[in-house]
Amino acid sequence: MERVTKLASERPVVIFSKSSCCISHSIKTLLCDFGVNPAVYELDDMARGKEIEQALARLGRNPTVPSVFIGGELVGGASEVMSLHLNGSLIPKLKRAGALWV
Repeated sequence: MERVTKLASERPVVIFSKSSCCISHSIKTLLCDFGVNPAVYELDDMARGKEIEQALARLGRNPTVPSVFIGGELVGGASEVMSLHLNGSLIPKLKRAGALWV
Protein backbone atom coordinates (compact mmCIF):
# COMPACT_ATOMS: atom_id res chain seq x y z
CA MET A 1 0.00 0.00 0.00
CA GLU A 2 2.82 2.37 0.91
CA ARG A 3 4.49 1.80 -2.48
CA VAL A 4 1.26 2.68 -4.32
CA THR A 5 0.86 5.86 -2.27
CA LYS A 6 4.48 6.85 -2.91
CA LEU A 7 4.28 6.25 -6.66
CA ALA A 8 0.90 8.00 -6.90
CA SER A 9 2.25 11.14 -5.24
CA GLU A 10 5.35 11.51 -7.44
CA ARG A 11 3.56 12.95 -10.50
CA PRO A 12 0.35 14.93 -11.10
CA VAL A 13 -1.25 11.97 -12.93
CA VAL A 14 -0.37 8.33 -12.33
CA ILE A 15 -1.98 5.37 -14.05
CA PHE A 16 -1.57 1.78 -12.97
CA SER A 17 -2.26 -0.32 -16.02
CA LYS A 18 -1.58 -3.59 -17.80
CA SER A 19 -0.08 -3.51 -21.27
CA SER A 20 -2.72 -5.94 -22.56
CA CYS A 21 -5.73 -4.02 -21.19
CA CYS A 22 -7.66 -2.18 -23.91
CA ILE A 23 -9.62 -0.12 -21.36
CA SER A 24 -6.35 1.06 -19.79
CA HIS A 25 -5.13 1.98 -23.28
CA SER A 26 -8.27 4.06 -23.86
CA ILE A 27 -7.81 6.01 -20.62
CA LYS A 28 -4.11 6.61 -21.34
CA THR A 29 -5.02 7.84 -24.83
CA LEU A 30 -7.75 10.15 -23.51
CA LEU A 31 -5.43 11.79 -21.00
CA CYS A 32 -2.53 12.07 -23.45
CA ASP A 33 -4.85 13.63 -26.03
CA PHE A 34 -5.57 16.38 -23.48
CA GLY A 35 -1.82 17.01 -23.22
CA VAL A 36 -1.30 15.20 -19.92
CA ASN A 37 1.98 13.35 -19.50
CA PRO A 38 1.01 10.67 -16.97
CA ALA A 39 3.36 8.31 -15.21
CA VAL A 40 2.21 4.90 -16.38
CA TYR A 41 3.07 1.75 -14.47
CA GLU A 42 2.40 -1.40 -16.46
CA LEU A 43 1.86 -3.95 -13.71
CA ASP A 44 2.43 -6.93 -15.99
CA ASP A 45 5.89 -5.56 -16.88
CA MET A 46 7.02 -4.74 -13.33
CA ALA A 47 8.96 -7.09 -11.06
CA ARG A 48 6.67 -6.25 -8.12
CA GLY A 49 3.55 -5.65 -10.19
CA LYS A 50 1.53 -8.36 -8.40
CA GLU A 51 2.16 -6.65 -5.03
CA ILE A 52 0.96 -3.33 -6.41
CA GLU A 53 -2.10 -5.00 -7.92
CA GLN A 54 -2.93 -6.54 -4.53
CA ALA A 55 -2.56 -3.14 -2.86
CA LEU A 56 -4.92 -1.59 -5.42
CA ALA A 57 -7.43 -4.35 -4.68
CA ARG A 58 -7.17 -3.49 -0.96
CA LEU A 59 -7.99 0.11 -1.89
CA GLY A 60 -11.24 -1.18 -3.33
CA ARG A 61 -10.27 -1.29 -6.99
CA ASN A 62 -12.02 -4.12 -8.81
CA PRO A 63 -10.93 -4.50 -11.52
CA THR A 64 -7.55 -3.22 -10.42
CA VAL A 65 -6.64 -1.63 -13.77
CA PRO A 66 -6.80 1.00 -14.87
CA SER A 67 -6.35 2.81 -11.57
CA VAL A 68 -5.95 6.55 -12.05
CA PHE A 69 -4.55 8.94 -9.47
CA ILE A 70 -4.79 12.70 -10.00
CA GLY A 71 -2.95 14.96 -7.58
CA GLY A 72 -2.08 11.92 -5.46
CA GLU A 73 -5.78 11.07 -5.00
CA LEU A 74 -7.34 7.87 -6.28
CA VAL A 75 -9.93 8.92 -8.86
CA GLY A 76 -10.84 5.37 -9.83
CA GLY A 77 -10.94 3.49 -13.09
CA ALA A 78 -12.27 4.05 -16.57
CA SER A 79 -15.88 4.63 -15.49
CA GLU A 80 -14.93 7.29 -12.97
CA VAL A 81 -12.54 9.07 -15.34
CA MET A 82 -15.14 9.05 -18.12
CA SER A 83 -17.81 10.34 -15.72
CA LEU A 84 -15.53 13.22 -14.74
CA HIS A 85 -14.89 13.94 -18.40
CA LEU A 86 -18.56 13.86 -19.37
CA ASN A 87 -19.67 16.10 -16.51
CA GLY A 88 -16.92 18.63 -17.30
CA SER A 89 -14.88 18.25 -14.13
CA LEU A 90 -11.90 16.25 -15.46
CA ILE A 91 -10.06 19.17 -17.10
CA PRO A 92 -10.38 21.46 -14.03
CA LYS A 93 -9.19 18.59 -11.81
CA LEU A 94 -6.17 18.03 -14.07
CA LYS A 95 -5.40 21.76 -14.00
CA ARG A 96 -5.60 21.91 -10.19
CA ALA A 97 -3.18 18.98 -9.99
CA GLY A 98 -0.71 20.76 -12.27
CA ALA A 99 -1.09 18.21 -15.07
CA LEU A 100 -2.37 20.82 -17.56
CA TRP A 101 -1.18 24.36 -17.97
CA VAL A 102 -3.78 25.84 -20.32
